[in-house]
Amino acid sequence: MLALLAAIFFLHLSCIALLLAATIHNAWWVTETMSTDIWTRWTLDAGGHWNYTEISEIYVKEYLQTVQASSVLACIFCILGVFVFVAQLYTLPKGRRFLFTGAFQLLAFLCILIAASIYTDTFHKNEQTGSYGASFILAWISVCLTFISCVTYFILRKKTA
Repeated sequence: MLALLAAIFFLHLSCIALLLAATIHNAWWVTETMSTDIWTRWTLDAGGHWNYTEISEIYVKEYLQTVQASSVLACIFCILGVFVFVAQLYTLPKGRRFLFTGAFQLLAFLCILIAASIYTDTFHKNEQTGSYGASFILAWISVCLTFISCVTYFILRKKTA
């Protein structure tokens, strides 16, 4: 059981790292001369210098704020979930042990799913050049991992050890 708990803890930490990387790193949409994330856009000028552009001037503000808020909330819920996980190991009885941690992971899953879905559906639909970057891919991978983590916590709740 200790190895299972360690593996789940590692999965949870992996979810946190992927969520933070997807939220912070500036590679949601990339071209040869531009890199965009959910916060800023960086463009490469003729002199080889990267210039900062305010992203709220480019996209619909409501959608952008929804993606930003959902990404940040996913990070917060996932981080709170790991603290609750450690606290529940020592405080709650076996039948209810990982219910709250699973709930936090479910909230993190829903938040990052909302952020990635809105970004996919709303932004860069009509652009001919460019592709989704590493942060966008990390966001979708973290959707899968937080869901797996959530389901694991709810299944593990019923285990007795």
